[in-house]
Amino acid sequence: MKEMDESESIELFSWHAFKQVRPKEDFAGISSNVVEYSGQLPLALEVLGSYLFDRGIIEWKCVLDKLKRIPNDQVQKKLKMSYEGLNDDTEKEIFLDIACFFIGMDRNDVIHILNGSELFAEIGVSVLVERSLVTVDDRNRLGMHDLLRDMGREIIREKSPKELEERSRLWFNKDVADVLSEQTGTKAVEGLALKLPRTNGKRFSTKAFKKMKRLRLLQLAGVQLDGDFEYLSKNLRWLSWNGFPLTCIPSSFYQENLVSIELENSNVKHVWEEPQRLEKLKILNLSHSHYLTKTPDFSNMPNLEKLVLTDCPRLSEVSHSIGHLNKVLLINLEDCISLQSLPKGIYKLKLLKTLILSGCSKIDKLEEDMEQMESLTTLIANNTAITRVPFSVVRSKSIAYISLCGYEGFSHDVFPSIIWSWMSPTNVLPFRFQTSTIMSSLVPLDVSHSNSHALSSISTYLPSLRSLWVQCSSESQLSHDAEIILDALYATNYKELELAPHTSQVSRNSLKSFFIQMGMNCQLSNILKEKIVQNMTVNEFGGCLLPGDHYPDWLTFNCKGSSVIFDVPRVDGRNLKTIMCIVYSSTPENIASDGLKNVMVKNHTKATIQIYKREALVSFEDEEGQRLVSSIEPGDKMEVVVVFENNFIVKKTAIYLIYDEPISETMEQNHERTDKNVAVCCDGENECALVD
Repeated sequence: MKEMDESESIELFSWHAFKQVRPKEDFAGISSNVVEYSGQLPLALEVLGSYLFDRGIIEWKCVLDKLKRIPNDQVQKKLKMSYEGLNDDTEKEIFLDIACFFIGMDRNDVIHILNGSELFAEIGVSVLVERSLVTVDDRNRLGMHDLLRDMGREIIREKSPKELEERSRLWFNKDVADVLSEQTGTKAVEGLALKLPRTNGKRFSTKAFKKMKRLRLLQLAGVQLDGDFEYLSKNLRWLSWNGFPLTCIPSSFYQENLVSIELENSNVKHVWEEPQRLEKLKILNLSHSHYLTKTPDFSNMPNLEKLVLTDCPRLSEVSHSIGHLNKVLLINLEDCISLQSLPKGIYKLKLLKTLILSGCSKIDKLEEDMEQMESLTTLIANNTAITRVPFSVVRSKSIAYISLCGYEGFSHDVFPSIIWSWMSPTNVLPFRFQTSTIMSSLVPLDVSHSNSHALSSISTYLPSLRSLWVQCSSESQLSHDAEIILDALYATNYKELELAPHTSQVSRNSLKSFFIQMGMNCQLSNILKEKIVQNMTVNEFGGCLLPGDHYPDWLTFNCKGSSVIFDVPRVDGRNLKTIMCIVYSSTPENIASDGLKNVMVKNHTKATIQIYKREALVSFEDEEGQRLVSSIEPGDKMEVVVVFENNFIVKKTAIYLIYDEPISETMEQNHERTDKNVAVCCDGENECALVD
């Protein structure tokens, strides 16, 4: 192990002993001595520093005296001082169990297993982490430095250096094979691990376990056991058997104290010969069991918290009793390619936090009942046949992370894109948005063949939607859905109005005008825009000076109030390029806002509704514009509705349809500017401003 220089050593030691870069003033001298006698080895500095944290000067002196007696080359003995300083035997037992069996395993799984042995593992593991004897990585897996691992194993070996069978834990393959072959195991053995490659597997008799009455932890790989399983310890808490060779767990095997059963790469076809009541079972892992066709009956596992069935390609049936797992937190069915559906009982699991279905290529839907899964925080379901996610997922208040239909991330970031992916129309609309650069600020939603329940469910999200496209089944449905949307928009306005500061002052109303462009920018639109801005004045009676029809370049339609209904004319040789909307409104003079909230475009002929938020209108993208105008054809009955804040009264709305015929060279020379801004507002005194 590489030594550090004095300055680095002091700093590393101080971070662990004092939680700061330098020693406290009263401990500066003794800190230098401890660092010196630790050999300036990083691991020793971390472990000793963590051990001495928050201890008095007398304890520091005792540690220093012990260090002085240990030669510099005996690092393990120096590290052992921290182990010996643990407060009670349970913390020492936990350290030794981790050193022999649990390095690299999930922290929560290990805590469950150790708690089964009444070791109060939550506290114990935390203490070991604080003492720098154990680490926990960002995947929640336990780690331990090789020197600390070897120190722990040496502590076990020292208690019985010559008699293997008298050691509390056996982990070295040769030692374990000798004990099992000679059947010399004793009640001293509490943990045993034998992991062999499949190509070099070995067979032993179950009688080799007959005297291991206190065996708690058993980890096997590449091993076969012949004989009656009644010889295995009734005190087992953890059974990890990679490559379990039998087609089911024998009924003679006592399992009532098991906390974790892990049979990865097993030959299991059905898990148990006869059902057993497993009250203590918390973890069941049958991953990569390629012959498993159906899950066990879960009604006998009332406390199961983790169910892992990854890569069970023949698994085609999940027992309906899964709905009885009232304490389950995680279900992982990844790559169960024969599984076609989930039992309805799974949606009743109110404590389930994580559901993984990725690779279940035959699962094609999730039920609306997912709304009942009120604790679900993580849903991962990539590479399935699912094309439509239920509205209950979007409505969920608990889901925080989702990976579905190719989208992955935190729900508040990806929900809008996911909604788009499973609700975008395929044939009715001529152009479909993709999640390209416009999606960075776009929150679009397409509802194909809407129903009232679905639309009502989404209405709460309207304030955050940049755009909304609804395909209705009929014109009557369109009227109903438009009413739902407008009610939701105006309800949002009322809430904002209630939150705004009230004033008791009486003020006169002022007239304001607002200019909106929807569609693709072109030279004609720039010319018309300039004409409108130049003449954008409002008299005291609400009259205004606006350009009239200029056939075939543009056509105009207007109406009193906030909506305009018109039939789209046919203009030979021309295609619709842009829609312009001019709105005149009245509002109290003390209101500084321009008031515009949304624009709704209804196509009564095609039974579609499009909603654009103000932010979308002032930064309309070419793709959005192309989509809008290309959905409008000659003969379509259209309606444009503007939605303003509730303290605004819309006096008049005018619509211009602009077509794409090139204009004369003279006009081109006079109007070379192609201004991308599409919204203009001005007040009654003819003060105008472009809004970016």
